[in-house]
Amino acid sequence: MNRRVPIYEGKAKQLFEGPEPGTLIQHFKDDATAFNNVKKGVINGKGVINNRISEYLMLRLGEIGIPTHFIRTLNMREQLVKAVEIIPLEVIVRNVAAGSFASRFGVDEGAQLPYPIIEFCLKSDKLNDPIVAPEIIVAFQWAQPSELEDITSMALRINDFLSGLLLGAGIRLIDFKIEFGRHYEGNTVQVILADEISPDCCRLWDTKTGEKMDKDRFRRDLGKVEEAYREVARRLGVLPSDKEVAAKSPAASKKPVKLSAVKKKKTRK
Repeated sequence: MNRRVPIYEGKAKQLFEGPEPGTLIQHFKDDATAFNNVKKGVINGKGVINNRISEYLMLRLGEIGIPTHFIRTLNMREQLVKAVEIIPLEVIVRNVAAGSFASRFGVDEGAQLPYPIIEFCLKSDKLNDPIVAPEIIVAFQWAQPSELEDITSMALRINDFLSGLLLGAGIRLIDFKIEFGRHYEGNTVQVILADEISPDCCRLWDTKTGEKMDKDRFRRDLGKVEEAYREVARRLGVLPSDKEVAAKSPAASKKPVKLSAVKKKKTRK
């Protein structure tokens, strides 16, 4: 087996040099973090499930014309993706008041917003991912005005599509975080959807019970984290087999950390 060249390692994923020019291998880990890496743990099988869910949603978005970095699935934990220059912004789309948004404005969690609200945060753990206005983004040249226009348009289309898709599976899309990157091909550059879409970066509530089905179960020590991720995958029709979920990996071999081991001081955006 050829030794792979690591490119980047984040909290939930690793990137390796791809087999073809302009490609990367995206590996999904079981590691879980919250509150800017203050709280850490392992959600067994999360990488396998998130790989399946993200693949499914990226493919569906591609079918409606949203350009994405996804090329194909390589195995139970990895995808082949297009290499992009990540725009240093977290794009958060909110349909319902939850998390720090509800706290910031003194709104009851679960309150329906009159329309989807988009917030931009600078991708910087050191600065605690501060919220930034579009004028600041352009002033510091993190993105050009035309790129922000494309990002905003795609974010709203993604929200509209995912809200309907998930509603059909009995899941309410509360909010989600996505990232975009610049894809260079020849003399052209295109802003495309990158990273992932999974319960790690979405708030998902059961439409009937209001039960949380996402990483908030880890953040808030609600228990049954693995079960929630599995249920989302089951409802979307992409539930992997028990054998796949239990497959060995560097992350899966780590000793799980009790989810209540570290107390949090910060709420998620």
